[in-house]
Amino acid sequence: MDEKHTTGILYLVATPIGNYDDITIRALNILKSVEVIVCEERKEGERLLSHYGIKPTFLDTLNEHNESAASFHILEQLKKGNNVALISDAGTPVFSDPGQMLVRKVIEQKIKIVPVPGASSLLPALTLCGFPIDSFLFAGFLSPKSNRRITELRQFRNERRTTVFMDTPYRLVPLLRDIVEVYGNERRVAVAFNLTMPDEKVYRGAALELFHFFENRKMKGEFVVVIEGTKNVK
Repeated sequence: MDEKHTTGILYLVATPIGNYDDITIRALNILKSVEVIVCEERKEGERLLSHYGIKPTFLDTLNEHNESAASFHILEQLKKGNNVALISDAGTPVFSDPGQMLVRKVIEQKIKIVPVPGASSLLPALTLCGFPIDSFLFAGFLSPKSNRRITELRQFRNERRTTVFMDTPYRLVPLLRDIVEVYGNERRVAVAFNLTMPDEKVYRGAALELFHFFENRKMKGEFVVVIEGTKNVK
C-alpha cells in the first residue's frame, strides 16, 4: 500500500518581483492545486492570482501584524491534511519577509516544507553591479531611523566583501546620504532600480555622485543597493 500523508505540505512559493512573466510553471501548478494560499497582503495577493486566472479555494494572510495568530491557523490547516502555499507580495517568502515563525513551527511539528524558487532581486543586482561577487555579504534591511542606520552601516564600513542592502522605495535618498557619511564620497556603489520592469536600470558610481543623482531626480521605485568592499583594511 502507498504511504498516506496525514498532514499537508507547506510550499514556499516565489513570485515575480515586478514582471509577471517571471512566474515559473511549477509555481503556477502548485498555486492552482493547493487547498490554501497564504499571501502577505490580501489586495496584492488577489491581484497576482487574478492575473494568472487562479481562484483559490481559501485565501488567508500572514504579515508582520498577524504573524503569530496566522501561523497558528496555518499550522491547523496543515494538520488537517490541507496543502498550503505561502507567497509574499514579491519574491521569495520568508526571505526578508514574514514567515520565519511559521517555518519554525512547521519544522517542530515535522511537517514537510517544499521551497519553490523563482525570481529574486538579490542575485540580479549582484550580477549587474560590476563588483567582485565570488563572496558577498547580504545585510538586508537597515533601520528606518537615520541615527541607528548610520550605526548599522559603520559595522560594514571595513568589510572586504561586496555588501548588499535593501530598503523601501522612499528611503533611497536618505540611505545614500548615510552611505556617503559612513563610507565616504568615493566608495563605489551600484543601485539596481526597478529590476525586471521596463524602466529597469543599474546606476553605478561614487557614493556622493549617486546621492546627488537621485536627490535631484526624486525617483521612486524598488531598489537594491550594492557597495564594493574596502581595499584599505590594514
